[in-house]
Amino acid sequence: MDVTFAGAAREVTGSCHIVHAAGRRVALDCGLFQGHRSDADRSNRALPLPVDQLDAIVLSHAHIDHAGRIPFLVRSGFEGRIYCTPATRDLAAYMLMDSAFIQEKDAEHLQRRGREYVEPLYDSRDVSRTMEQVVAVPYHRWFDVVPGVRASFVDAGHILGSASVMLDCQEGTRRQRLVFSGDIGRAGLPIIRDPQVPDDADTVIMESTYGNRTHASVDDARNRLATIISETAARGGRVMVPAFAVGRTQEILYDLHSLARDGRIPRIPIFIDSPLASDVTSVFEMHPDCFDDGEELVRRVDQLFRFDLVRYTRKVEESKALNALRTPFVVIAASGMAESGRIVHHLANGAHDPRNTILIVGFQAEHTLGRRIVERRPSIRVFGEEVPLRARVEVLNGYSAHADRDELVRWIETLKSRSPRLSRVHLVHGEPEAQDTFANELRMRGFAVNAPARGESARL
Repeated sequence: MDVTFAGAAREVTGSCHIVHAAGRRVALDCGLFQGHRSDADRSNRALPLPVDQLDAIVLSHAHIDHAGRIPFLVRSGFEGRIYCTPATRDLAAYMLMDSAFIQEKDAEHLQRRGREYVEPLYDSRDVSRTMEQVVAVPYHRWFDVVPGVRASFVDAGHILGSASVMLDCQEGTRRQRLVFSGDIGRAGLPIIRDPQVPDDADTVIMESTYGNRTHASVDDARNRLATIISETAARGGRVMVPAFAVGRTQEILYDLHSLARDGRIPRIPIFIDSPLASDVTSVFEMHPDCFDDGEELVRRVDQLFRFDLVRYTRKVEESKALNALRTPFVVIAASGMAESGRIVHHLANGAHDPRNTILIVGFQAEHTLGRRIVERRPSIRVFGEEVPLRARVEVLNGYSAHADRDELVRWIETLKSRSPRLSRVHLVHGEPEAQDTFANELRMRGFAVNAPARGESARL
C-alpha cells in the first residue's frame, strides 16, 4: 500500500491524497487550490491522476478546499462513487453549486474585460452529475469502498458532518489501517460535538494547520466578540466579518444569539449577507442529530439561527443597500478568506473608515486578501483599486475550527494509546513553518514523521 500526496502538501488548500491498495486507487478528498489566481487555476486544472485510474473518492467534509475539485473530476470522466456522511452530502450540494456559479461569473467577468475566455473548471450540470454519484454513510458504519478496502467515519468535530476516516486495506493475509484525520476540530466549539479519536491505526495522515501555535479559549473568543461588537457600535461603525458559509457563520451567529439573550451586546441589526450561508443554515437545521446536546442554547432554543436581530439577505439589491446604512450593524458574508463573494464589496466600501471593524475569525492562507488584512497592510487591493485600510482589524483565533498545537498533540497521543503499533505520521494541510514545528514536537514524542511535498509518494 502506498499514498501519493497530491494536494494540501506543505500548503493548506487543495486537499487530495491518493491511496493505492489492493490493486485499486482511492482519493481521500479532492479540493480546490486557493491563492494567486493564475497559480491556483493551473493547479486546479491538473488532474491528480488520470480519471480512468481512479476507483473511488472518500470525502472528509464539505469545505471547498477538500471537495471543490470533485466536479472537475466528474467533468473529466470520473464515474466512481463518492462516499461521505449524510450532512456532508447535503452541505456539498450547496457548496459545489455555489462554486460552479462563482467560476462561471468569474469567466464572464474576465471576458467582459477583454481577457481571453477561460472555461470554468465545471458548471452546474457537472455538480448535478457529481451529486448523483455520492453515497452517504452515517458515522461508525463500515462500508466497502472498493474490493479489499473498507472505511468508517468518525466525527472530526470540525464542521457539520466532518469526519476522520479509518481505511482498512487488505492485501493477501495482511490488513493495514490508515487513518486520515481530515480537519480536526476543537473541544467546546458551539453547536457541533467535540472531535472523536479513531480507535486504531498503523499509519496516520494528519492535518497540521495550527501545529505551531495555540488558540485562545472558546469562552475568551465569545467575550472578545461581545467587546468588539459593543465598542464598534459605540463608535457608530459596522463590523464586517469574512466567514466561511459553512460552520463559521453558524458558530458566530449562535454566539451572537447567546450574547443578545444575555444582554451583552447592543441590539443592532445582524445581516447574514450570503445566499449560500442562508442555504447552509437550513442544512444545519436539518441535522440536529449532529449538534452537541451539552450546549445550553441547543437544549433550550428551537430556532438557534433565527432571532429578532437577524436578517438574511439573498438579493443583490438587499446587499448593496447595506452600504447606505448610517447606523451600526454587523454583516457576516463569504468568503472566509475574503477572496470572493459579497464580503469583498463590503470591504471596498468600509475598509477606509476608522469607525469600522474588520473581524477575522478563521485561518487566512498565504496570498489571500484575508491574510493581507491580518498583516494590517496600509492599503488593500480590491477590484483592482487600492483601498486604505483604516478600519480596525481584530483577529479571533478562538473561533478556529482547527485544533491548535496542544489539541493536535492530544489527538495523536490518544490514538497512539489505542494502537501501540502506530509509528508513522504524515503531516498535511499546513504551511511549512507550522509543519516543521509540529513535526519536531512529534519526533520528541517518539513518532516517525514526515511532511511530504506535493506529488511525493510514501510506502505505508
